[in-house]
Amino acid sequence: MKLKIKNIEKTLVLFLFLHLIIWTLVPSITNSNLPLDTIEALAWGSDLNWGFGKHPPLSAFSVEIFYQLFGNQDWAFYLLSQIFVVSSFFIVWLFSKDFFQNKNFCLISVLLLEGIFFYNFTTPEFNVNVCQLPFWALSVLYAWKGFKDNKNLDWLLFGLFAALGILSKYLFIYLLIAMDFFFFYMIIKKKINLKSLVSLISFFLVLLPHLIWLIENNYITINYALHRTGIGDQNLLEHFSHPVIFLGKQIGILIPFLVMFALLVSKFKTKFNLKDKKLLFLLCITIVPIILMFLTSLIMGAKIRTMWMTPFYLFFGVLLLYIFQYKINLKRLNYFLSVFIILFIFSPLAYAYISLTETNKRTDYPGRKIAQAVEKKWKDKFINNIGLVGGDEWHGGNLSYHLSSRPKWDNILEKNNNINFTNTKDGFVLIGEDDILNKICIGYFFEIEEQGVCMIGKKK
Repeated sequence: MKLKIKNIEKTLVLFLFLHLIIWTLVPSITNSNLPLDTIEALAWGSDLNWGFGKHPPLSAFSVEIFYQLFGNQDWAFYLLSQIFVVSSFFIVWLFSKDFFQNKNFCLISVLLLEGIFFYNFTTPEFNVNVCQLPFWALSVLYAWKGFKDNKNLDWLLFGLFAALGILSKYLFIYLLIAMDFFFFYMIIKKKINLKSLVSLISFFLVLLPHLIWLIENNYITINYALHRTGIGDQNLLEHFSHPVIFLGKQIGILIPFLVMFALLVSKFKTKFNLKDKKLLFLLCITIVPIILMFLTSLIMGAKIRTMWMTPFYLFFGVLLLYIFQYKINLKRLNYFLSVFIILFIFSPLAYAYISLTETNKRTDYPGRKIAQAVEKKWKDKFINNIGLVGGDEWHGGNLSYHLSSRPKWDNILEKNNNINFTNTKDGFVLIGEDDILNKICIGYFFEIEEQGVCMIGKKK
């Protein structure tokens, strides 16, 4: 079976639509509560700033926009996540059109991504990794346009999207460093001029508020990022074990993807033309960032967490198809599509099965039930509204999200054990370990779902 060119665009649109609908509906139906990272972003979003203790601000900005539009409707945040995913798929499609004359290859480069669980099974949890996806794809697209056409607008857009990527997660810098290798190559070959430097204007203008915030807050987000890698605590063995584990995980993640691709290839034999500008660019945006991550783990002994690699494989299909394009046998397309359909159906079914059968996950947390109990007791005891919620990002964040007044979240208890909250204009609710709160609460205290709740407000 061979897809007809005239149906390629319709097939792409159908795929994107079905992916968005399925991966919005399945978690909306099977989960009782939003996942951890989404709740964390909502906690930060309740009191927006240009940065937060764990991450830069864009993921919080994104969820807060959707909260203002839809309120505390869980499906909206699953939808938000899928909008980020399918938009990145579409950008990969646009990018690939510059690399293939045969639009079958453009479509396949997108469909192949269903073979990587970063782009299906893990996507219901909107987090900084998912937040990077469209900006990773857009940065690649406009960097390529800039290198190819050298237009001011393309370079300005590249700077804009690169900055938004950094504001999603600092790990985005690995892509930008990898692009610099190609940038220097183009300078050496005199294929580009200083016009490209206009990208720095939009880049630093967008980043400036966050950079100011970072300095004012003693680089707290960078320190957290370094802490997450475990740098400084390693022994010599971990400089070798961590990179080996990293490589093993990447191979495991890519197995379904590689199986799908192998079904299309008649012979795994090709010639590399290192003078091919397109090939060099693809290698720089796909292989070089992974090499840089490996070297980080090897040199620093850093532990690379699997989910950090979420955006790194967006253009892997384009790379392999470009390398082996003359060995692709489209007569085998029916085998490829059969495996694609199996994965496309199996992945959401597996997610639903796990969600429904395992009952001790974060997404089973009774966040709405706790918030309703808090709200009922608050109305019985106090006359003002709840304006502030304390507790960690998970418990406090859930309260902030589910309470109708949408109070600001602040992890007050982590800063100190003094909760002498005397502002009676806006009420205060603190949730945390019951034995600790029971000792220090100066207001009304009660227990629910193994958590303690302390409420301070203007009494009736």
